Amino acid sequence: MLDRLAQWTQPKLHARILADPYYRFQSLAEVALAADLGVRIDVNQASVDDWLRLPGLSIHQARQLVQLTHNGVQFYCIEDVAAALSLPVQRMQPLAAILQFCYYDSAALATTLNLNTATVEQLTGIPGMTSRIARHMIRDRIAHGPFQNFADLQQRINLSGETAQALLPYLRC
Repeated sequence: MLDRLAQWTQPKLHARILADPYYRFQSLAEVALAADLGVRIDVNQASVDDWLRLPGLSIHQARQLVQLTHNGVQFYCIEDVAAALSLPVQRMQPLAAILQFCYYDSAALATTLNLNTATVEQLTGIPGMTSRIARHMIRDRIAHGPFQNFADLQQRINLSGETAQALLPYLRC
């Protein structure tokens, strides 16, 4: 009976994890499944909602991590995240499968705009950005939630390859 239930619910869980970018994992087994499905959280660009996907993390901890990254702190490994939260590394280690530790040049980041927070006025200051594209980006972001990455932006607002290439150096998620 349990095997049948598992066979029935497993594909639904796969689909839910892949379809919902803010699905909150209920267990470490779901985190491992998500990692196997290719789901990743970039710790140096994660939002509060991204951190809250992880089981056992509180809103206070998520806000603390986001505040640190917004203030210029970069995490290079799971030990850095554990230290920031004053938690033992062993407590954080099972989450490492889903976490990505990407390096960002802070000088380059200062000259790029975050797709998920930029205003129309900021976006239209980018070379090659028209007010029509900027307004479309904002409307889509409001209607469908934050952009996951640049490819998500290109697909959702139907940017041509040429336009996307021109905007790429000026935008980030």
